[in-house]
Amino acid sequence: MAVTTFKSRLAAGELIRVFSVGRLIHPIVFDLHGMIGGFHGIWIDQEHCQTTYEQIVLANACCRANGFDSFVRMPLTNYAQATSNLEAGAGGLMAARVETLAQAEEFVRWSKFAPRGRRGLNNAGFDAGFGGKSLEKFTADANRDTFVAIQIETIPALAACAQIAAIPGVDLLFVGPADLSQEMGCLGDWDSPQLWSAFEKVASACKTHKKAWGTIAINPQFATRATYLGCKMLSFGADSVMLRRGIEATQEQYAEFFNPK
Repeated sequence: MAVTTFKSRLAAGELIRVFSVGRLIHPIVFDLHGMIGGFHGIWIDQEHCQTTYEQIVLANACCRANGFDSFVRMPLTNYAQATSNLEAGAGGLMAARVETLAQAEEFVRWSKFAPRGRRGLNNAGFDAGFGGKSLEKFTADANRDTFVAIQIETIPALAACAQIAAIPGVDLLFVGPADLSQEMGCLGDWDSPQLWSAFEKVASACKTHKKAWGTIAINPQFATRATYLGCKMLSFGADSVMLRRGIEATQEQYAEFFNPK
């Protein structure tokens, strides 16, 4: 199935709808989302879930079968992990827990080949057609097509968000409301003026530098407010959270059987 990339959707001004996998990487999870429809792709969590190379290969094969694009959210470990995630077939990468402008720049360099970056070069992975592309075509295609996002979820990253948005090769800033609210001292207060001031700061930085930004759809009101500020990527839940929602909805629908009098 043909895949429309996140980069092309952003270029067209679309609002991208995504979900997260990490704890339940199984073809049925992807097929269900594909059958029900409405989603443009996924992000694979390698920060909290420590997903393996084999799991990322499987996840991306399932994505392609359902017409989904993808990226891996990963910790700032090393360039080799970034390279292997891309060779496994991921459409891009997102850096978690960024603290400084220098870290964001280094992450972009991990994600791009020379002259922009210093990504390790090996054309035996999926993204090079398992050796089917010449090195020249492979590096040119990858530098053009690889999606790169930086999470803004720490106080230092928020302070530097304008400079991070200005980095060549960064496609999107992704605000992590849970971590950011924790650092700001307003944990879980989704209406906090302080938290929304942070969203406005990121939105302004991205508008200035013609970059997109995204966040978690905490609830419908939160998502509406974010899109009003220009948010172009909303994540609607993780695999295990969506399963819990389904169980809770079933219990509510059949309340007389789960809560007999």
